[in-house]
Amino acid sequence: MKTLLACLTFCLATPVWAAKTHVQIADENAKTVVAVNVAKKDGTTFTGTGFVVSPDGVIATSRHVADNALYMNVTFNTGAVSGEAILLAQTQEVDLALLKIQAAHLPTAVIGNSDTVLPGQIITVIGNPRRLQNTVSSGLISQVRQKSNGVLWHQISAPISPSSSGSPVFNENGEVVSVAFGSYKGEGNQNLNFAVPSNYLTALMKSAGYTPKTLPAPAKQEPQNAFVKHIQKSWQILKRLLRLDQSPS
Repeated sequence: MKTLLACLTFCLATPVWAAKTHVQIADENAKTVVAVNVAKKDGTTFTGTGFVVSPDGVIATSRHVADNALYMNVTFNTGAVSGEAILLAQTQEVDLALLKIQAAHLPTAVIGNSDTVLPGQIITVIGNPRRLQNTVSSGLISQVRQKSNGVLWHQISAPISPSSSGSPVFNENGEVVSVAFGSYKGEGNQNLNFAVPSNYLTALMKSAGYTPKTLPAPAKQEPQNAFVKHIQKSWQILKRLLRLDQSPS
């Protein structure tokens, strides 16, 4: 009977759904994150972060990364450097831009629905703070903020440093739900960082003629069907074990 109870406990305790770890998210997305190298018109240089949103070389980043650019290219996590990156699209509503390089068959980040984001949600950020490429940090969605003009921002607790602008912010499913762009600086401030919700990115991509990569839609079924089937299977195992226990010795 102890064996029977242990088996039932295992069956019922086994999760039907499991979130991805920070390690899994970093491993799956490292190849999609790039450093954006910018030579400005005033002779200065700047480095930001971007990530691939279309396999033919479309890169999402913060708008201010590309401001006053004379020349841009991107560096992949392998060390490979692209040819020239041109500004494909940008929006003044939020700090977002799309760049384009000549490429094909690039690994692409999955874009999520930022309307589902809630305060307290766990996040993973991959960026290039201080040009330290593919740095992984973690934190929470601290709050969803609405500005007076109706624009939404995500306040995040994951550490952000110079050159992190344009970093993808991933949810526990490995979907980009926002794009980091800045911080509140000042003595005593700690991890008061902000990101643009991903639905603004989706709208910008569609306006430029691109469709974001998304996770497959779940199968049409009642929300609890998978769990019910899990319980039913556990019950069938239990009944078989009960019959074995009742067999003559």
